[in-house]
Amino acid sequence: TLDLTRREDPCFGKFLEIEEMGNLQAEINEVQPLLLSAYTQHLISTLQFYFIGKKCEILQGMSRHLEAVLRQKEALRKRLLKPRCQESLPIEATFHKDVVELLKEAVTFIEKLESHLETLRRVPQIPNMMKNMDSALAKTEVLVMELEELADEILKWRERQKETYSD
Repeated sequence: TLDLTRREDPCFGKFLEIEEMGNLQAEINEVQPLLLSAYTQHLISTLQFYFIGKKCEILQGMSRHLEAVLRQKEALRKRLLKPRCQESLPIEATFHKDVVELLKEAVTFIEKLESHLETLRRVPQIPNMMKNMDSALAKTEVLVMELEELADEILKWRERQKETYSD
């Protein structure tokens, strides 16, 4: 009967409402981090699956490309062995003069390169060439001395011939 006759004052009713709101806020504060961590875990796992799927797609594309390359291995080998200089390259008309000059420069460079390479190939042969030149010089000196002796004999013979004809 006391409970039935009890009258609630409005100030105590507000106090109870504020207390219930505080309790609800405390529960929300306790549950919110749990919900947030569960949400982030779910988001992370979803992103991981997404990126794993993307990586898988990329790897499958690479695998298909490599399979195609392996199927065409013989054709690729033939293409690689075929000289590419027979194919014409599209060059704009404004650059034709420059290309011609560049080709001239390339030809002169190759010629000079060949002469330099020939010189480098001959470097190890220089000692033998020097020995040959020394021996050729010695032989030339001997021949010059023999020629001088022969010239002296010819002059003496001419003198004798002049004396013989003058007598």
